[in-house]
Amino acid sequence: MIFTRGARITGAVLCAALAAVTAAWIVRDLLETERPVDLWWFWAGQGEIRAASPPVTSLLDPVLLAVHTVVAVTVMRSAVAASALFAAGALTLAVRLPGLWVLGSSWMDGRAPDDLRTRALLCSFGVLAAAVVLIVTAVAGRGVPDSAYALTPTRPAQGVAVTAFLLLGAAAGIWAAWEVYWGQRLGLDTYLDRVTGESVLMPLLGTPPGWLNAAIVLLCLAAAVGALFGTPFSRPLGMVAAALLTGLGGAALATALRYEQLDRFGELTTVEQLSLASLLFGLGAGTLALFALARRGEEDMPGAGAHGPAWGQPEPQRYGQGGGGFGPPPPSSPPPGW
Repeated sequence: MIFTRGARITGAVLCAALAAVTAAWIVRDLLETERPVDLWWFWAGQGEIRAASPPVTSLLDPVLLAVHTVVAVTVMRSAVAASALFAAGALTLAVRLPGLWVLGSSWMDGRAPDDLRTRALLCSFGVLAAAVVLIVTAVAGRGVPDSAYALTPTRPAQGVAVTAFLLLGAAAGIWAAWEVYWGQRLGLDTYLDRVTGESVLMPLLGTPPGWLNAAIVLLCLAAAVGALFGTPFSRPLGMVAAALLTGLGGAALATALRYEQLDRFGELTTVEQLSLASLLFGLGAGTLALFALARRGEEDMPGAGAHGPAWGQPEPQRYGQGGGGFGPPPPSSPPPGW
């Protein structure tokens, strides 16, 4: 099955629009800050920006911008990028869905001007609608190839699949363990606030930490299991999950370097040590998985399936006798131009 031209154009336009919306919010926040580095530390959770109109973006916004941009380009260049479109839609839906109740909730009163909250809420509705259309397009936009030599989706090679399974599976286990820890430490009522965003200080377009960690666990787990079984969707889904891990880990590394936490690692509490180690592991695992899954997959071959000729190679001629072949066998020393 290939991705039809109409579906490819639709997916690319939607991804480009989502990237433009995210970029517009980031530019808006940059204009509200005196120095761009202040916005970075705000994203990393290590600084406050005092302004009449506070920032509305979070660390997830540059990650979404990168994912939407890459997928928009990929969909236009490849006829088998339906799984990449699905992964982008799933990520967008996962991180933007809490905005439906967070932006309109009473606990957000006073944190931002009402007109800014209204714009952010309307934007969230539009982004979520686009994410749903992306998923529907990825599922319904596949068509029967016109030729037996149409490309089929690629799956990770065996070594890459094992690497992705180990790295993303370990990350899913670590992030799930942290949520179990916070659930036991905070109690049910307070932990639910961590998931829904109530009483949590975060920007307007931010995602509640409990919800975000649950999304990371599900994305990493689905990609890890998919890679283990060699499914084509595991490559883009794994790259999306790896991008999230890399973004969070990169912010943690920057914070650790800024406050010299690595030099005085022994002075940190046990929870701080484990938290920093987990985020740094996420940075390493995400980076390695991202580069591994970005490599060319195994089934870069015509749609005739795993038994068809390799892409770029002509179908081997069959020779036989009694009219059963397609021509005489070639001579032992073919003349030029044979």
